[in-house]
Amino acid sequence: MASSDHLEALTKVVLNNLEYQHDWTAVQPHAQSNLPRALIYGLPPKRLYVHPDEQIDIIKAEKERGEPIPQEPEVEWVLPLHLSEKWSPAQFAAVFDSIEAIPPGGADQEKSDEDGGEEQWRLWRGSKRGKRILLATVQDDSTVTYYWIFDGLVKPRQN
Repeated sequence: MASSDHLEALTKVVLNNLEYQHDWTAVQPHAQSNLPRALIYGLPPKRLYVHPDEQIDIIKAEKERGEPIPQEPEVEWVLPLHLSEKWSPAQFAAVFDSIEAIPPGGADQEKSDEDGGEEQWRLWRGSKRGKRILLATVQDDSTVTYYWIFDGLVKPRQN
């Protein structure tokens, strides 16, 4: 287990990377007693992930409407890890079991989306979305690499 000073430094590196290199806003650390370490949440400048089935529904809706559907960014969870750490599937599962699908502040965003009705593509957003975390892997030189991890199986995205 890493020391609390090491975890604080790791969190700070990722917070700074998200804010100053990737233009995220409302970036906050999030600690709770049942989490093995603090997570981070924030709002990226553009939408980072579209579920494959949502992608299909959006394409159908855009064809029917004849115009693009705006892809507003969603508040996302981020888990900072150092490259040398070895995490088991059970540790990741414990993190997923401890969080909600929507980070704090994301529920406000969901309320503003409700005005649009119950189009099929909206069913993938807000509290209906699956749990996902952006894994922030920090290397010794402070380079941060990001990977999506999901709670359960998710079919591959169509490019």
